Amino acid sequence: MLTDSQIEQWLAEDVGHHDVTNQVPGETTGRLVAKDDGVAAGLDAAVSVFEYLGVDATPLVDAGDRIAAGDAVLETAGPARETLRAERVAVNVAGHASGIATRTRNAVDAAREVDDDVRIAATRKTTPGLRGIEKRAVVAGGGDTHRLDLSHMVMVKDNQVAEMGLEGAIAHFRERVSFATKIEVEVESPEDGARAAEAGADIVLFDNLSPDAVERGVDLLPERTLAEASGGITVEDVPDYAATGVDVVSMGSLTHSAPALDYSFRTG
Repeated sequence: MLTDSQIEQWLAEDVGHHDVTNQVPGETTGRLVAKDDGVAAGLDAAVSVFEYLGVDATPLVDAGDRIAAGDAVLETAGPARETLRAERVAVNVAGHASGIATRTRNAVDAAREVDDDVRIAATRKTTPGLRGIEKRAVVAGGGDTHRLDLSHMVMVKDNQVAEMGLEGAIAHFRERVSFATKIEVEVESPEDGARAAEAGADIVLFDNLSPDAVERGVDLLPERTLAEASGGITVEDVPDYAATGVDVVSMGSLTHSAPALDYSFRTG
């Protein structure tokens, strides 16, 4: 949930202590216009920025809608000074979120070429302070949010395995979680996936393995164990991993490397 304090911080960072540039009298209207084709997201946050400064703002498309270069996605009406003060923050947030949604949609479309049931998921590799906006953008693009934070699921990673061993780490966390909390275990070989499942993992994450190795790992798992592939997977790689039989392909690049969708804000 976007808060007033977040908006205040964003505006303070951009406006500074003595804004001369935007000392423009009167009223004006504005439009946020896409300069690229893509998928819209983050418009609710952009609206909140404008409305915080007393500018009426109305989205013209829904989150997740495909947009083309030249499409107006949001319109505003209000004092010119406040409109111009809100402009850059609103454009940056919408552009960042729409870029994430666009990359996510491209990954989902790539997976659907192979398997309609494979989920494309984001990771916790998000920008501090912007996780909510970025995760909502993933959903707008048709992706899954995976864990929103550490409390949503136990993930046994290499550091825990190094300290306690694979079976020992799983047993340690199984004793401490609620019956409703799933345990996911990260493994680096097909055979360790089967070991993790046998020890009680609900989900096995095959990390930094080739599609062929992931497919071998999936074949070794018990029927009810979910399988996930992750580790440097690009949109171009998605079809190969979707064909391995995994249930989930997770991609940190959805949030940490998606280029912003280019928007222009035009007044008058």
